[in-house]
Amino acid sequence: MIVYVNKIVKIKPGSGKRLIEMNMIQNLFILSFSLFLVIKGAMLSVKYADQLAVNFQLSKYVVGFIFVAIISILPEALISINSSLEGVPAFGLATLFASNVADLTIVFAIIIFVSGRSIKIESKILKNNIAYPFLFLMPVILGLDGYYSRIDGTILITSGVIFFYFTYKAGNKNTPALNRDRRIKNLIFLILSILSLMVGSHFTVTSAVDLAHSLRINPILIGIFIVAIGTTIPELIFSIKAVKKQKDSLAVAAILGTVLADATIIVGIMAIINPFSFPQKIIYVTGIFMLLTSFILYYFMYTEKNISKKEGLFLFVFWIIFILTEFFINN
Repeated sequence: MIVYVNKIVKIKPGSGKRLIEMNMIQNLFILSFSLFLVIKGAMLSVKYADQLAVNFQLSKYVVGFIFVAIISILPEALISINSSLEGVPAFGLATLFASNVADLTIVFAIIIFVSGRSIKIESKILKNNIAYPFLFLMPVILGLDGYYSRIDGTILITSGVIFFYFTYKAGNKNTPALNRDRRIKNLIFLILSILSLMVGSHFTVTSAVDLAHSLRINPILIGIFIVAIGTTIPELIFSIKAVKKQKDSLAVAAILGTVLADATIIVGIMAIINPFSFPQKIIYVTGIFMLLTSFILYYFMYTEKNISKKEGLFLFVFWIIFILTEFFINN
């Protein structure tokens, strides 16, 4: 004989609310600890990147362009590549472009406001990177048809690698090498400190997204304010610490290198892994904003050889316009 027992489980009033509150507290704890890792990692990164620049007899902006930028792109790179593998490449592409707009506008604005002064631009940066804004034309032009092929991906990766190669060559003074053990030590500590920064950045984004979902925030706002902005945390903290130590070139290079790697190499990798179609509005809105900000920023750097507080305010306002545009188009 089989006996069926129906057991009624009573849920205490308010238990669901307490569960949500506990989840929010957990996400807040993870977010706080992640931000600690980001800040600590950024502080150590500035220290060892500076020492490494001296060890290898390279200019500080080359270290920023190559060592820091390559590591700093990992959050958005992982998000974008995973989105491509999971069949939603448009999300990754939009995140990349929106992150770049944030880097070129609000990140520079925050750095200027925090430092309380203009950011100096070395003439060497302007001379060696005159083609920098035009490189952003490539992902925009290649994506006008709403599709990135493997050929497009190859072109983007090649252009990015060539740019970084000449950046390295321009910064290599070909002077006698210093103590090899010291170089290896600083390189190892630089990698470890930036990895700490990257782990913190990853969990900053994920915990913030979970927190936003528990608060029932619009997913559009999550993408704009958390995913895209969250992936800029490494270069933002790194650059703030660098500027406070009067290392403006290192700060500028870290941001410019990260943005360029995103727009060329990472988009190219996505296309090679899995050629994909996407809504053309990503190019016509987010891509165009990315292109405009690169030309505006380069104009500011070229005219006065610095980025002033007034220009920082303009960049902040431009980012607000971008956010509002994205919100109304995607709402």
